[in-house]
Amino acid sequence: MIPLFTAQPSGKNMEDATSSNPQSLGFTDKLKSWLSWSWTYICAVWFAMVLTMIYVLRSPLKLQDTLTSASVFLNTLTPKFYVALTGTSSLISGLILIFEWWYFRKYGTSFIEQVSVSHLRPLLGGVESSTTTGLFSSVNGEAEPRPSVSECKVWRNPLNLFRGAEYSRYTWVTGKEPLTYYDMNLSAQDHQTFFTGDTQQLKLEDTVMQKAWRERNPQARIRAAYQAIEMNHECAAAYVLLAEEEATTITEAERLFKQALRSGKLIYQQTGKDINLLVYIKRRLAMCARKLGRIKEAVKMMRDLMKEFPLLGMLNIHENLLEALLELQAYADVQAVLAKYDDISLPKSATICYTSALLKARAVSDKFSPEAASRRGLSTAEMNAVEAIHRAVEFNPHVPKYLLEMKSLILPPEHILKRGDSEAVAYAFFHLQHWKRAEGALNLLHCTWEGTFRIIPYPLEKGHLFYPYPGCTETADRELLPSFHEVSVYPKKELPFFILFTAGLCSFTAMLAMLTHQFPELMGVFAKAVIFHRTPPCQRSGLGEQELPSRECRGSALG
Repeated sequence: MIPLFTAQPSGKNMEDATSSNPQSLGFTDKLKSWLSWSWTYICAVWFAMVLTMIYVLRSPLKLQDTLTSASVFLNTLTPKFYVALTGTSSLISGLILIFEWWYFRKYGTSFIEQVSVSHLRPLLGGVESSTTTGLFSSVNGEAEPRPSVSECKVWRNPLNLFRGAEYSRYTWVTGKEPLTYYDMNLSAQDHQTFFTGDTQQLKLEDTVMQKAWRERNPQARIRAAYQAIEMNHECAAAYVLLAEEEATTITEAERLFKQALRSGKLIYQQTGKDINLLVYIKRRLAMCARKLGRIKEAVKMMRDLMKEFPLLGMLNIHENLLEALLELQAYADVQAVLAKYDDISLPKSATICYTSALLKARAVSDKFSPEAASRRGLSTAEMNAVEAIHRAVEFNPHVPKYLLEMKSLILPPEHILKRGDSEAVAYAFFHLQHWKRAEGALNLLHCTWEGTFRIIPYPLEKGHLFYPYPGCTETADRELLPSFHEVSVYPKKELPFFILFTAGLCSFTAMLAMLTHQFPELMGVFAKAVIFHRTPPCQRSGLGEQELPSRECRGSALG
């Protein structure tokens, strides 16, 4: 595992390290740079030596006789040979094209280019970037160094669904698995560290539950949970697992979470531990109340939870609160929550950015008209709404297609990647109804969201309001989202060169094969003319000047 931050030596140690042997370090650097510089010319020198050897040994190797024999052999080929040749070339290039296209659709890159970069670039003197700092663009456009923190950190989805009551029901109806193994494995790791991290010495039932979270088979996890309950009837983690995976309705899940809350409170009062488990249970109970229509009760539970545990802001409970307040249409309370969490020093999310845009769009969207705006210009409120939409789209450009129903929605994963397609799916799944409720908001979004891409510098080496869009989101989203979902990619990747090349080669050779099959004699004459376009007719036919007294033959004989 790569550490996020590395310890720096003190001033004196650093001075000693750099001044201990400067001559040896300088000689090593010079040697490396010289080898890297000279490597680029080795191929040219080798090619020149090969040409020189061929020229010197042209007489012993009898190159002229060899070329004449090859010309005679090619002259005797029938049109069937050319049909077979072009047909085979077309078949091979077509297979390469199909494989390249499949690889590009699955992994987002060309297989040939990837192999070339991975294996040929080091041989040609290419050096991979291994620096621990990168250049990031600040808001004013200047480049500034930052620590190499992973841009593609995966976060727990604050609004993740219940496996037994929601994800499993989807599987029963459609026969498709909405969760990937990678996503469920991350959840198992979260539960192991989140629910047993405070206990120094694990109890027997905690050990059983740790093994239960690691089980891949859902039935095995449920059996392990019942085993832990038999060992200790107050095992709160076991009730949590049953509520998440065995309960087939939200009502049943809420009943099990209440049992887990009673057990968790008892353990917390006795030992003062398992705070994480208690917070998780209360949060899921609030989500159960929200799903069952008791929205005001859910809002109260979320507010109490945020007041009781203010240091657990990393759980993003405020995003659950924002969604519930939007359902109540308590827009003033939503604005108050945004004023607290939409701060430049706090990490952003699609929920914060797009909710802020929704509130500003709602104030002007009911009377907004593109034609009227183009005639009179945008008012101050409309300009603020458009700027908020541009800000949200720059943070996550995948969301508008789901809100405008240009892409089909799926069930959100249990983990999301900020600024990625997984976050867009999770946001649109829960907030599309709120955008539809605001009259004209989706129309305003439809008219303005694409204007964001004219503001963002291209290529995306600099950002406008945020740091440049990370290039690793596609790979992580493909791991988090199911295979039947078409992952949204930004920026849209152009087709690799080798796909275009193999497509052209396949089409060209297929056309040659078809023409050769239909017109064998004409294509045979054309092929011979192309092959022997520099050879005089007297040499091609093996005749002397007397038998074919053309001007070209006489010129060649005199020469």
